[in-house]
Amino acid sequence: MLLRMSLIPAVLLALGVPVGAQWVNLKTAGIPRTPDGKANLTAPAPRAADGHPDLSGLWEPNANKYLRDIAVDMKPGEVPMQPWAEAVYNDRKTGARAGEESDANCLPQGVPKIDAAPAPFKIFQTSSQLAILQEAFNLWRQIFLDGRKLAKDPTPTWLGYSVGHWDGDTLVVDTTGFNGKTWLDQVGHPATEALHVTEQFHRRDFGHIDLAITIDDPKAYTKPWTVKEELHLLPDSELIEFICNENNRDVPHLPGH
Repeated sequence: MLLRMSLIPAVLLALGVPVGAQWVNLKTAGIPRTPDGKANLTAPAPRAADGHPDLSGLWEPNANKYLRDIAVDMKPGEVPMQPWAEAVYNDRKTGARAGEESDANCLPQGVPKIDAAPAPFKIFQTSSQLAILQEAFNLWRQIFLDGRKLAKDPTPTWLGYSVGHWDGDTLVVDTTGFNGKTWLDQVGHPATEALHVTEQFHRRDFGHIDLAITIDDPKAYTKPWTVKEELHLLPDSELIEFICNENNRDVPHLPGH
């Protein structure tokens, strides 16, 4: 899998254009600025017409460590795994199964793994739904805010089905309907089709979102568990095309393939 920093030179070389040639010096509208013209990321969080915080913008995780290990901030033994899940995890974390990981094969990373991907995503928010365009693999999610309930028996998918509601200034997103084919991270915390992910997005100021993620998968874990990540805004930037299969040379070299 190519990361954003390694992808950019390859794309630009193929196009024969210099870095920054597209939308050069174009400032993102609506961003508060300091006197020197830089984005003021500590300004108050914006609000939508309905009074809720507006999460719209281009975001990326503060650290890629959660892609590697979603439980990196937890102590050994704190992830409440079922015995079979712990055995699978211990096997995967050796690297022997790396070739079986979905995104190593240019298949979707799943939720919540995609939240920690080292590629930005763009949020578009309306009063009735929120759309997320993922640079990673050119994927997308839609989160319905119109009061609908999660389906009881949906067709299984890679990214699941999402509905959200506001709890004060925090957007709470519930996602179910997964196909059970993804890992929660690169070290191999497992997930099944019973996975229920709850994401809580809190835009604490203009340039930062606190994200709490609760994993509830009774087939793999003995109880729900929560991790916390942070996102930061990318001002004056845009998504770029990311076609994983275009130059994926990883798989033949990965153990377990």
